[in-house]
Amino acid sequence: MSTPSEPAIKGQVHTDFLHRVLYATDASVYREIPEGVFVPMDSEDLHQIVNWAIANGKSLIPRTAGTSLAGQCVGGSWVVDTGVHMNQILGFDPENRTVRVQPGVVRDELNRFLKPHGLWFSPNTSTSNRCMIGGMVGNNSSGSTSIKYGVTRDKVKSIKGIAGDGSWINLGPHADPTVLLNSERNDFEAVQFRVLYNELSDDAVQERIRKNYPDYSIHRRNNGYAIDELIRHKPFYSNGDSFNLSRLICGSEGTLMLMSEIELHLDELPQPFAALICPHFKSINDAMSAVEPVMQIVPEACELMDKVVLDCTKSNRQQAKNRFFIQGDPEAVLMIEVRGATEQELRAEVEKLTAVLSQTNATSSPVLKGDEITAAWELRKAGLGVLSNVKGDKKPVACIEDTAVKISDLPNYIAEFQELMESFDQRAVYYAHAGAGELHLRPILNLKLKSEVEQFRLISEASARLVRKYNGSLAGEHGVGRVRAPFLEEQVGEQNYKLLQRIKDSWDPHGVFNPGKIVRAKPMDEDLRFVPDRVEPSPETYMNFDDDGGILRHAERCNGTALCRKSPLEGGVMCPSFHATGLEKDNTRGRANALREWYTHGSLQGENADWVAETLDLCLSCKACQSECPSNVDMAKLKAEFQHAYYQNHKRPLRDYLFGRFALNMRRGSLFPELTNILLGENALATWFKHRVGITTQRALPKLAAKTFRDWWKRHKPKRGGDALVLYVDEFINYNEPEIGIKAVLFFEKLGFRVMVPYYGPSGRSELSKGYLEEARKHADWNVEFLREYVDQGVPIVGLEPSAILSFRDEYPDLVSEKWKADAIALADNCYLFEEFVWRAFEEGVIQTNHFHDVKRSLVLHAHCHQKAIADPGISAHVLSIPVNYHVEHVPSGCCGMAGAFGYEEEHYEVSMKIADQTLFPHLKNQPEEKVLVANGTSCRSQIADGLQRQSYHPVEILFDALVDFSANGSE
Repeated sequence: MSTPSEPAIKGQVHTDFLHRVLYATDASVYREIPEGVFVPMDSEDLHQIVNWAIANGKSLIPRTAGTSLAGQCVGGSWVVDTGVHMNQILGFDPENRTVRVQPGVVRDELNRFLKPHGLWFSPNTSTSNRCMIGGMVGNNSSGSTSIKYGVTRDKVKSIKGIAGDGSWINLGPHADPTVLLNSERNDFEAVQFRVLYNELSDDAVQERIRKNYPDYSIHRRNNGYAIDELIRHKPFYSNGDSFNLSRLICGSEGTLMLMSEIELHLDELPQPFAALICPHFKSINDAMSAVEPVMQIVPEACELMDKVVLDCTKSNRQQAKNRFFIQGDPEAVLMIEVRGATEQELRAEVEKLTAVLSQTNATSSPVLKGDEITAAWELRKAGLGVLSNVKGDKKPVACIEDTAVKISDLPNYIAEFQELMESFDQRAVYYAHAGAGELHLRPILNLKLKSEVEQFRLISEASARLVRKYNGSLAGEHGVGRVRAPFLEEQVGEQNYKLLQRIKDSWDPHGVFNPGKIVRAKPMDEDLRFVPDRVEPSPETYMNFDDDGGILRHAERCNGTALCRKSPLEGGVMCPSFHATGLEKDNTRGRANALREWYTHGSLQGENADWVAETLDLCLSCKACQSECPSNVDMAKLKAEFQHAYYQNHKRPLRDYLFGRFALNMRRGSLFPELTNILLGENALATWFKHRVGITTQRALPKLAAKTFRDWWKRHKPKRGGDALVLYVDEFINYNEPEIGIKAVLFFEKLGFRVMVPYYGPSGRSELSKGYLEEARKHADWNVEFLREYVDQGVPIVGLEPSAILSFRDEYPDLVSEKWKADAIALADNCYLFEEFVWRAFEEGVIQTNHFHDVKRSLVLHAHCHQKAIADPGISAHVLSIPVNYHVEHVPSGCCGMAGAFGYEEEHYEVSMKIADQTLFPHLKNQPEEKVLVANGTSCRSQIADGLQRQSYHPVEILFDALVDFSANGSE
């Protein structure tokens, strides 16, 4: 509900502390708490917001995905987030190759819509799977394809929105812009054109602009407002293109108007046949010297990664797999893409490029094709995020990382830049768009120290002077914002800078739009994320965060690049709840920001932490961020730790005692399974019970089996002899699905293994999910102690439920008591998911294809989230394909949405089903009955049963049924 002092918009108005914290940062080094947040529903909401701001003396910060690196989205004003609701494609004209969109449309989602028509929006940033068109216009974004297709400014045809006087404005091309000089036209566009005409018509002014702005051959130029671009169009240049004020808006960073619609020119899709050549170099200078000759053949892209970035990818679970083409330990690698209409044309381009590279100092030049190209580009795109993996408080800092010079100047510019860095005792990080003359150069600094904050400013000042020496661009594609704005006057000259100020004042007479960006900025070293020389808080934790130097530093891994906002259609799992709600509070970045704010400025004992609990409420602990986030933020671990501390001083929901102590409750219930199942069933008593504890009535709770697996095992006569393994039958299978454990025993015994099921405890998975860390540690200590003798003997521990057995591998080393830590690490190295163990045995020839029948069968596989994050889901597909005529379709699904107790909780049911409807259910719901659904997670099988009314099976059930000549003795 909005208060009387705020506009009555159809969207949302947030003034609570949580939302103000969530929007206090972007991907830059800055932090400033805004007054509040508007989330408009449509353009009429935008109109009301602007007029409210004018009437009340307020200012607005436009924001879409919030991935800005120069602090464009940070300030003390009101944030206007157009990315939540205003994300529609409004019109498409394939014949004229144009499309109209709202500012919140994601670039890659737009291109997914355009692809069937053979068209695309070509600017291709590293954040393309979550950045939005509004932000791309604000920054005049470029990306890897700009050397072939141009920048965003080249693609914008018209822009509609709200002007600084509160009126509607529609900017577009004018073949004869002098009609705007007609004094009878008093609309905002005509008024602003007349102002610009008076400012720019003088030849001396134009000459001053050409002299002081970056060399025009540098196509990535964002040194303030694009007046250098305007004077090359009619009426200032008779042979120029049509005049279009939307070109001025591109790169204006939300300081001149608030956009509601954007019309884009589109390009034909690139040639279909592609190759990526990746020459390796022993030095940055060698790589830079190769760029100019390479660019003579006009490639599609020419990018650079240096050793620092490449080394960071080694420790990233997702990106380590994408390093396959890196040979040895190069100091720098160029990534050069060429294309052709046919394979023959492509070969010719590759041969041409190879000939050029043979004349350089490249040590090797692997050629990639097909899916290899996609994987390599993913590695490159992850560059910004993985830099957060640099250990300690010293991080590569975005301050001078957007400079662009002429390609011919690159070698000399880089040589001088290296000398500059040496004078500061620095070694910078180099990556980005070498073919465009733009390198993202980052010094490595600890902005928690006042002395290094001073270096931050001095290095930026010196770098700005060096760029000016080469007549380069201070901002190539990441914008001026607040990090570069203090140096803009020196770059463009005093008179040009005053002209920029006058343009700002004319377009924004009430100071409404994004104040302090581009012109009249604060000093670059104010409002930083960290308070210099402060004694950093060191919160006590139950789990071990020593690798990061504490839990606060783990939360600080998040640098705001927001890969957690990517579409579920992009593949992967992260971040399921954000996919369902689209809200900043429900993604990994939002949660990390809240936790960082809390651990920095709050105290669990002294302040209310409900706002932190709110942002963690929809976290499913799927662990996807642990692998898919370039910074490897482990939100499941952070959530467990927070919950543990939070509930020391807050009352738990009743259902936590049911779900969080699952094994204990199931053990008690198994004493009277029939009575317990009445309470868990579909009847009046069960309905009352569910309402009482906050469980949805739209699901059936898992029933207790009449006999547990342990009951069966006591009667079973284990096979003697053969290779030994310990089967870990978790609490979920023991009490609810014992037939899976039974079939696992019989499966292994039939294949000659000696199965042992010693006395061990519950996995602790349910306790971890609810922050019962003391109980979880007891289980972990117990299991490590009782299983260590088998580990010492080299006996593998094989588990059936991914969330349980992978806890041994993932959480136990950081959870157990100190005395068991070494044993926990050994256990982690010796435990296997069922499919992992079977595949290893198959590769070793112990399990063979002829152990299984040759009946044809079609399987559809959904793998568990924890397996996707910590292990390899592809192994499950391999294992299920061991029977010769088994065909496995591995569904590219995200999270199933169940996540243990989450999907059973009353207020989470709807979100749970929305998550399933993203990718999983659409892939499964139309599968014919003869296709068998396979899911190795107990929660996943429950979700499929509830949502699709179809049974799915554990992989062990599938393989057990496929064994040849098997006489089941399951009646034991």
